[in-house]
Amino acid sequence: MVKPFVPELVYVEPRALEYPLAKELIPKFEKMGIEIRETTSHNQIRNLPGENHFQKYRNAKSTLVVGVRKTLKFDTSKPSAEYAIPFVTGCMGHCHYCYLQTTMGDKPYIRTYVNTEDIFEAADAYMKERAPEPTRFEASCTSDIVGVDHLTHTLKKAIEFFGESEHGRLRFVTKFAHVDHLLDAKHNGRTRFRFSINDDYIIKYFEPGTSRLKERIEAAVKIAEAGYPLGFIIAPIYLHDGWKEGYKDMLERLAKELPDVAKEDLTFEMIQHRFTKPAKRVIEKNYPMTKLELDESKRKTKWGRYGIWKYVYTDEEQEDIKDTIGGYINTYFPKAKLEYFT
Repeated sequence: MVKPFVPELVYVEPRALEYPLAKELIPKFEKMGIEIRETTSHNQIRNLPGENHFQKYRNAKSTLVVGVRKTLKFDTSKPSAEYAIPFVTGCMGHCHYCYLQTTMGDKPYIRTYVNTEDIFEAADAYMKERAPEPTRFEASCTSDIVGVDHLTHTLKKAIEFFGESEHGRLRFVTKFAHVDHLLDAKHNGRTRFRFSINDDYIIKYFEPGTSRLKERIEAAVKIAEAGYPLGFIIAPIYLHDGWKEGYKDMLERLAKELPDVAKEDLTFEMIQHRFTKPAKRVIEKNYPMTKLELDESKRKTKWGRYGIWKYVYTDEEQEDIKDTIGGYINTYFPKAKLEYFT
């Protein structure tokens, strides 16, 4: 079982100390015996421990920066929501394929933002602008927020904030099973709690540092019993020997464990594996022994929204994925909504 994340090193930006959350977190980290350093800005962090790139990368992944979110203009977050809401950046997991590896560059440490009231105010303005239409906010575009929330409880505050809002809806996705502190949050059905799931082969070889499938399913059962609307992202869908059996087994297990009440309002999202040339370079640098298949000649190209070519599966393979996994979803979860396949 993967233990809840505990940073080995914490950096604090001076302005963060003006906010109640930082005043609460620093004494907590001191009691835990974690080394705390001050930094003028996360951009100024230098000399993370380690003798080579491999060690420095891993040490950065266990470093937490307590800071202030300066940019309160939210990015769009299609197709899952209207906006990305920024509470955390970075992730403690070591998923070989993750796009955050390219966006985080050489600084893959985790940043948690303590000016939550400012972020909620900005969200309020976005909701007013679109009212009476509901506005969906995605809280996991640049992080796995559940992985750090047992320490900060920012997500819990956000769930309760949107629970009281008239037009707001919150969404996030996680690969972690550490959800107990979220079970009593007053969500009022306005937060869709999603789990990223994959077959055992992919979790074993490409998702180190995350909860296993069994643990994620157990956590999903708890979340369903707490009355949250539930969803699952099957991502990345990766074609390996035995993939059809692997995904069938995964969905069979899920159907067996989930309570019937959860199956009444269930969503699925399907995302095929893709990579870019810059991502391939970073993956091979950070995980030189990876079994991840990154052969451009076996893929087709697709123009990405950030002005770069992505390598995705061929049209024939994509049809096979949709027919096969979409078919399993229809069989085991006939009332579920498949939101998209991309």
